Amino acid sequence: MERLGGTRTMGRMYAWLMICDPPHRSLTELAADLGVSKTATSTVARRLESAGMVERVPAPGREHRYRVVHGGWEHVLRVQLAGVRLGVEALDFGLSVLPGDRAEQRARLRETRDLFAFTEYDGVLADPGTYSSDTVRLLPPGVLPEELSMEGFITQIDPPAHGKLRKLVSSAFTRKVVADLEPRIAALTQELLDAARERGRLELVADLAHPLPVIVIAELLGVPVGDRELFKRWADALFERDAQLSVTDTGLERQALVESSTRAWREMAAYLGGHAAERRRRPRADLLTRLVEAEVDGERLPDVQVVNFAMVLLLAGHITTTMLLGNTVLCLDALPGQQERARADRATVPAVIEESLRLLTPFAAVARSTTRESELGGVTIPADSYVMVWLAAANRDPRAFPGPETFDPGRDPNPHLAFGRGIHFCLGAPLARLEERVAPGILLDRINPIRTDPEDPVLFIPTPTMTGVRRLPLTWPPPPPAT
Repeated sequence: MERLGGTRTMGRMYAWLMICDPPHRSLTELAADLGVSKTATSTVARRLESAGMVERVPAPGREHRYRVVHGGWEHVLRVQLAGVRLGVEALDFGLSVLPGDRAEQRARLRETRDLFAFTEYDGVLADPGTYSSDTVRLLPPGVLPEELSMEGFITQIDPPAHGKLRKLVSSAFTRKVVADLEPRIAALTQELLDAARERGRLELVADLAHPLPVIVIAELLGVPVGDRELFKRWADALFERDAQLSVTDTGLERQALVESSTRAWREMAAYLGGHAAERRRRPRADLLTRLVEAEVDGERLPDVQVVNFAMVLLLAGHITTTMLLGNTVLCLDALPGQQERARADRATVPAVIEESLRLLTPFAAVARSTTRESELGGVTIPADSYVMVWLAAANRDPRAFPGPETFDPGRDPNPHLAFGRGIHFCLGAPLARLEERVAPGILLDRINPIRTDPEDPVLFIPTPTMTGVRRLPLTWPPPPPAT
């Protein structure tokens, strides 16, 4: 029997409550589900309840029942901070929304063991031969609609094909090319802030953090910047559905959410496919034309690869930056001393950005699939298994980051994994870092102090694998008196 209140039991109970159907269980049921004593179950449930991770559901005439508390920043951070222990379990409950046998899921949960942190995760990302990015191959038949191909979806591709595709566009994201974009990024930031000032309000996401990177990547790709609301709708449908799927009670609701994301995928593919076809007829000096005209092993890329590659560039080219800018502003708002230091010395802004990436990692987790039996932290992982790499948890590993809960821009070194590691290191990292250096610098110039609006609450993305804000209203300080 496990020790009372053990971390493993906490992780297993939390994961089980995320996938159980109905989504609430009594202590007796939980003890049976997890194979531990009712005393241990009660102790763990109280600890999870005191941490705000689960809540009791009144059940007149019966035992109290427990369910996971969903939504909100605290929930997201708790899931991420538990990631070192919940990594494989989290993947289990993530996959539980797919067709499958509950008894089999329960057996997998009971076999969950201690998991791993920075060193092990760093090694996973650096070993694509063992830990493949192609996770779709393990999906049960029928989960991915047949017409949705992953060809050209570079985040799902392993060497040697990955290197050949990445090379096609890597020259567009070199430090020299990106540096030349600084005047355009600065001008866009000023224009967007001017427009917000005229409206008399500043909601950071809608007014700056979303439109700025979308405009930049759309101009690089060569698609109309005026369609940015379309891009946001598609991104929301494709990424934020994860939070809803993990708490959905019925198969019909799950199916509706999957269909919504599939519809967004189809719409985006048709949109980019139309622009790609137009480039074949009338080439331009943009990334989409480069993809259309590119050759790999002497052959042009098929249309589906062009579209999927462009989809990754468009989505990844703005979502990370949107979340990162909001997270950085949250840190500056919460720590006025750090804000003043950054305002007084702009040379410190890059370090602020890096620490924001570490502490509030935008994409908190990535998945891998094992190609052969492997071992992590003394635990054997069979071939053809899913492994969830919780980047946000690794970035808070005290063995790699002393005082991991402290926001410390002076941290040196700061080898965080927010942009990944190895062959899949974020292609657009130099662009994201430039946008994040320029935009906060201008915000520091124009808004003193930077403060969230106490009358208008911040809204957070409820997806546990993403750390960011949906809505971040800021206060405009009154203009200085006329002289």
